[in-house]
Amino acid sequence: MTRHALPPNTRRAQARRSRTRPDPHSVRLFLALSLDPTTRRRCDEATQPLRLARPSARWVPPDRLHLTLKFLGEQPDSLVGPLAAAISTVAAQTRPIDLCIGAVGAFPTLRRPRTIYLTVTPDPKLELLHHDIEVTCASLGLPLAGRPFRPHVTIGREPEPPDLDARRALRAAARLVRLRATAPVPGIDLVESEQTDTGTRYRLAHHAPFRDG
Repeated sequence: MTRHALPPNTRRAQARRSRTRPDPHSVRLFLALSLDPTTRRRCDEATQPLRLARPSARWVPPDRLHLTLKFLGEQPDSLVGPLAAAISTVAAQTRPIDLCIGAVGAFPTLRRPRTIYLTVTPDPKLELLHHDIEVTCASLGLPLAGRPFRPHVTIGREPEPPDLDARRALRAAARLVRLRATAPVPGIDLVESEQTDTGTRYRLAHHAPFRDG
């Protein structure tokens, strides 16, 4: 049987796909503090003015709202077990934390928004937890964070830079958001993130509860 060579464009397209296809033995991971259903609902209701002002933004569904402690990216699946054990040790030494969630912000700024978030009030216990997580992850050979820890809850992302009118509408909507929520967090979540044809799917790989009292 004669084998026909693929056209150059097809070969290049297949090469691009092979380079971007995840390793079958790797998983995309992050460590998070998850919000309880009541707080998630309050965040969703309070930020409706933003969604109405920018319907083209990619808004995070309420059931996925969380605070990211550390994004780990693609990692070998063999790391999941040791990482789960390591964060369990950290959590067992940490008292439960309350997250105080409030105003709207954006990275880099609301005048040039790419990532839209709700602010989380800095707290010494939260800072210490982040430090302990960084040290623990470094002991497993994972890189330290390359930027300061700025706790926040991401609620949306702008796929394209908005024009001037859109930026003004977003800033005006941000001033309408009235939210002061206190979210009790019971532990640290190790989450697997998977990109699918219908969007991002999360799976809880491990929950490490904080110590009692």
